[in-house]
Amino acid sequence: MLELVRVGKSYPSAQDDNGVRVLKDISLKIERAQSLVIVGPSGCGKSTLLNIIGALDRPTSGQVLFDGLDLASLDEKQLAQIRNRQIGFVFQLHHLLPQCTVLENVLVPTLADKSHPPRPEIHTRAVELLERVGLKEFLLRRPGELSGGQRQRVAVVRALINKPRLLLADEPTGSLDKQASENIADLLIELNRSEQVALIVVTHSLELAARIGNVMELRDGLLTSGKSR
Repeated sequence: MLELVRVGKSYPSAQDDNGVRVLKDISLKIERAQSLVIVGPSGCGKSTLLNIIGALDRPTSGQVLFDGLDLASLDEKQLAQIRNRQIGFVFQLHHLLPQCTVLENVLVPTLADKSHPPRPEIHTRAVELLERVGLKEFLLRRPGELSGGQRQRVAVVRALINKPRLLLADEPTGSLDKQASENIADLLIELNRSEQVALIVVTHSLELAARIGNVMELRDGLLTSGKSR
């Protein structure tokens, strides 16, 4: 489903004419419903790699293939459609809209494509997903009335509302306490299996990595195999 072929990323530098290389010749294959955790120290390029996988950024070299299609060949409108329909994102900060209810926040991604207005069954799916993550009683609450763990669960549901094939999570437990972190980890594992969505998590948390399993390490711009569960 997803393949990275010798992906590299460099940023301009006043000190080095060649720039700063953050990622070096990274190759990776992800199949449907597969899960992968990428660990590494802060600043090693984990988020950069995830942004490239999610078509939020472009590599300096190499290819990112989605169903064999080179993302570099697409314009911004086409990339936006893939991000909205094929890929779900969960970040360390939930980025919920404070003026909207929980249900309205979940439905926000369905409003992005003006040519395809939300279907009635989308509302039903939103309610069902929120019930599955234990938020049945909070549909009409606003984010400010929820705990940090509850807000992150809303963010996970929002990422899944359009039935993406790939779910990307960037430090999804970084701002949560231990119990909430464990709950989010369990939720990601369960949804990876029940929704048959491929899952890629980047984190510096070895506890989260061990809980999900299938670990790779990013260090000095290189991606290497870690221990699998």
